[in-house]
Amino acid sequence: MSTTGVTVIIPGFNVADYAGEALDSLRAQTHRHWTAVLVDDASTDDTRHLFADAAAADPRFRVVRHETQRGLGAARNTGLERVETPYTAFLDADDLLRPDALTQLANTLDHTSSDFVVGAYVRLRPDAEGPGYTPGEVQPWVTAATDPARERTTLAAHPAASGNIVAWSKLSRTAFWREHDLRFPEGRYYEDQVLAQRMYTSAEAFDVIPDVIVEWRQRRDGGSITQRLGELDVLRDYLEALGEGIAVLRAAGADAAIAQRGALIRTLDLPPLLRIAETHPDPAYRIALEAFLESLPG
Repeated sequence: MSTTGVTVIIPGFNVADYAGEALDSLRAQTHRHWTAVLVDDASTDDTRHLFADAAAADPRFRVVRHETQRGLGAARNTGLERVETPYTAFLDADDLLRPDALTQLANTLDHTSSDFVVGAYVRLRPDAEGPGYTPGEVQPWVTAATDPARERTTLAAHPAASGNIVAWSKLSRTAFWREHDLRFPEGRYYEDQVLAQRMYTSAEAFDVIPDVIVEWRQRRDGGSITQRLGELDVLRDYLEALGEGIAVLRAAGADAAIAQRGALIRTLDLPPLLRIAETHPDPAYRIALEAFLESLPG
């Protein structure tokens, strides 16, 4: 079993209702060689105290607080500046790690010496009745990116991997981030899109495993940014991020990955947006969506 140190960066803004479970999922990891950087992005609820209590009880937790809210990308970058271990991972404070997540990821990187490894994930959906949440099944686009397992692959050999863009499904070599000066865009709603494609196109090799690593919460309170796509500014940022991710692939000559991304966006991302556009009161919503469609490959 791997003994390589992992730093898990956990940003949070007003996540007191969920962060306790997220931290418990880290405490329950079978991989014991971890530390965590908890970045409180100027929360106004009890997140600050929850993070502080975790650090007071367990020295593996360190807390950093932004005095003004700077957004998820900036919070993750703050965490990156404090990583001192060979491996880096992310967990959003309203999501959950599966107990063997870090073990499976770290064992893989130890064996392959790749730049990073990507795992599968599922949605954690609110129960129809009651306060609980239930994990769903692995969705087809996640399966396409991570199943079957591949060691030391590349984007040219496995272009469907480009569909797995979320930061918290990956474990990376910290040196890889520093060598390529990888940082999250700041001041954006969708900070993963461009960063993920930079990772795929910069890597000498990466691994994929079909194991479910994270349960990604669909919050009952609608607080997740993915639940706000009916807002025009959120839509514009989303479409811009999608376009910038494709531009990174284009600059790298990753034609097969561009085709995969275009097909996935048309199948997965666009249908719910088109349904929103049908009844959206602001015609600018439909106009922005149509302009994006005209530029989309395929």
